[in-house]
Amino acid sequence: MSNLGLYGVAVLIWGSTWLVIKFQLGVVPPAISVLWRFALAGLLLLGYSLWQRRSLVFSARDHGWIALQGVLLFGVNYLGIYLSEQYLASGLVAIVFSLVIVMNTLGMRLFFAVPIRPAILLAATVGIAGVILVFRPQMLGFSNSRDQLIGLAFALGSTVVASLGNMVATHIHRRALPVMQVNAWSMLYGAACVGVVALASGQRFAFDFSWPYVASLVYLALFGSALAFGAYLTLMRRIGADRASYTAVAIPIVALLLSTAFENLHWQRETTLGIALCVAGNALALRHRRA
Repeated sequence: MSNLGLYGVAVLIWGSTWLVIKFQLGVVPPAISVLWRFALAGLLLLGYSLWQRRSLVFSARDHGWIALQGVLLFGVNYLGIYLSEQYLASGLVAIVFSLVIVMNTLGMRLFFAVPIRPAILLAATVGIAGVILVFRPQMLGFSNSRDQLIGLAFALGSTVVASLGNMVATHIHRRALPVMQVNAWSMLYGAACVGVVALASGQRFAFDFSWPYVASLVYLALFGSALAFGAYLTLMRRIGADRASYTAVAIPIVALLLSTAFENLHWQRETTLGIALCVAGNALALRHRRA
C-alpha cells in the first residue's frame, strides 16, 4: 500500500472510533474496555500470524522493547486519554494530543539525531492552529478548576507517553522487526499493563454481552487497533514518526465530519477555517521530502 493509502486507512478508521467508543461506555469501566480491546486485537494478530506461518519468536532483548512499546502506546497512553475525557471535553483532549506532532519532531532529534526541518515545524503550526480553531468553543469553556486541571494533566501526560511510545516503535523499526508480529505481542503486553492497573485500583472485570457493546468491541479491536495501528506504524517506519504523527491533526476532522453526518453537528465559521488549516498542514507535512 502507498504511504497515502496507509495514512488514509489510519485516519479514516481512527476518526470513526470516536463515534464507536460511545457504545463502550456504561456497563464496563473504561479501563476494562481498553483491556478487552487490545487483548482481542493482540490475539487476532497472533492467530493471523500463525495462519500465515509467520515467526512469532523474538529474543528476550526484543521482547523487552516490544513490551515497552505496548505499555506506553497501548497501555498508559490509552488510560491517560480515557481519564482525561472524564474531566475535559473530547475537543480539548484533541487539541492537547495534537501537540504529539511537535513532541515527535523533538524526540526524533533527541533520540535519533534527525534534523528538525523548518517545513515540518511550519506544517505543525498550521495544523495545530486548525485544530484549535475547530474546537475553539470548547477551549473557551476551559477553566482553571481543579477537575479541569487534572484532566489537562492527564491529557498532557498521555501525549508525552504516546510520543515516547512512537520513539520506542522507531527503535524497533530500525531493528527491522516485523510490524504485525511485534504489534501482536505489544498489544498483549499493553492489555496486561491495563489489567494490572485495573486490578490494583480495585476495578471490576466486567463484560457487556449486549450486541452494541460486542459489535463495537470487535470493530475497535479489528479495525481500530489491529488494522489502524498496523497501517500507522508501517507508515511511521517509511516516513518517520514526525510526519506520520500528523494523523493527530486529521483524525479529529474525520470525527467532526462523521458527527456532522450522524449527530447533526452545526458548523461555524471557525470550523470551516480550522478544517482548511488542518488540510493545509497535512499537505505540507506529507509532501515534504526527507532531506
